[in-house]
Amino acid sequence: MTSDLERLFEHLRFPSISTDSRHAGDVQANAQWLKAQFVEMGLEAELHETPGHPVVLARNEKVEGLPTVLIYGHYDVQPVDPLELWDSPPFEPEVRDGKIWGRGGADNKGQHFVHMLGAEKTIQEEGKLPLNVIFLIEGEEEIGSPNLVPFLKEHLDELACDIIAVSDTGMVAPGVPTLGYGLRGITCLDVTVKGPAGDLHSGVYGGCVANPASAAARLIASLHHDDGSIAVEGFYDDVIALEDWEREMWAQVPGTSNEEILASIGSPEPFGEPGYTMAEQLWARPTVEVNGMGGGYQGEGSKTVIPAEAMFKLSCRLVPGQDPDKVQAQVEEHLRKMLPRGVTIEIDKGHSGKAYHNDPHSRYGKAAQAALKRSFGREPVLIREGGSIPIIQDMKEILGADSLMLGLALPGCQIHAPNENYAVENFERGIEMSRALLKELSKI
Repeated sequence: MTSDLERLFEHLRFPSISTDSRHAGDVQANAQWLKAQFVEMGLEAELHETPGHPVVLARNEKVEGLPTVLIYGHYDVQPVDPLELWDSPPFEPEVRDGKIWGRGGADNKGQHFVHMLGAEKTIQEEGKLPLNVIFLIEGEEEIGSPNLVPFLKEHLDELACDIIAVSDTGMVAPGVPTLGYGLRGITCLDVTVKGPAGDLHSGVYGGCVANPASAAARLIASLHHDDGSIAVEGFYDDVIALEDWEREMWAQVPGTSNEEILASIGSPEPFGEPGYTMAEQLWARPTVEVNGMGGGYQGEGSKTVIPAEAMFKLSCRLVPGQDPDKVQAQVEEHLRKMLPRGVTIEIDKGHSGKAYHNDPHSRYGKAAQAALKRSFGREPVLIREGGSIPIIQDMKEILGADSLMLGLALPGCQIHAPNENYAVENFERGIEMSRALLKELSKI
């Protein structure tokens, strides 16, 4: 085991679960450990307390006239439940079959640590970094970064940068360097359908009152046409169309044909908006998805009731051009318009975040591609991500800088699930990629 791996394992042993108050001390201890690592590297480091968990900032001595890159990551991790599904203890990392197994390996400790090591090795060999570097490692990403936007605004001047580098996304396949230049946005709604004041006997009252569970099912079904396209009026009006080069690029991305995606997830056939491949649907088209639904008796056997209420949860993934507030309003208007007789509806609006998009052919994008090619030995693929990282768009709006998304997590890395893993090869190549990135960006 190399010393680099040993240090990563130290990082992974902290059970820094941000959502669980029982681990607040572990999150704090992990932040202190990170600060010490930065100081040992020769950088100025500070730990900033927030109303939640700390933000760790580190930087080299600023040189006027040189470009500045901000490297973002997070040291908090997801809960590990169900623990019995882990093949090895989640906070006792180990290497098996060429992979690092443990919570946080891919998301995000292993990914941001390569940038720390890349900077450290550059300092050791060159005596200094070739440009101004700021590290911002937060402890609340897994709970939506509630205190990071105020922190960015409060520290706007000291966080001023030309470009942001983020490794918190994925590679499309082993050995295929991947530059992400877009993320879908998100908006969520919780819907409650109410009928009688309490549960009713389905024999005594069935057929003379509306059933909230049936009404909820009808509302859910009304959200899509039979072909899979979204039936909400105006939903697609602001969507920016895919460019020809994107469709040509994505058609050649390894592992993303319809057949390969279906094989990886176990679904029998594609379903969704017509006219697009599954990769195009995932990366560049909006969605309305049901994330949960319930109502009435859920136990064993029968209990013949008409439930007093039913519920369902919706999330909409958004693409460039769409405004989360507008989409929430459109979906709410649709549900109220389609509401069956005999029930009422309550809608609680959840969290939102805009889609993110940049130009991968900019000078910064080209620098990132050169760094990926140098470290992985082949031309990178350019993709958008189907998921959402709202803080990326927040940083663009507050700091005025775009983000290079240099993902190192492979399909099957089990992010947020038991047996999270991170390829040793990607850890090692990631360090070289980070060093190359610093050099390429310094030329701009």
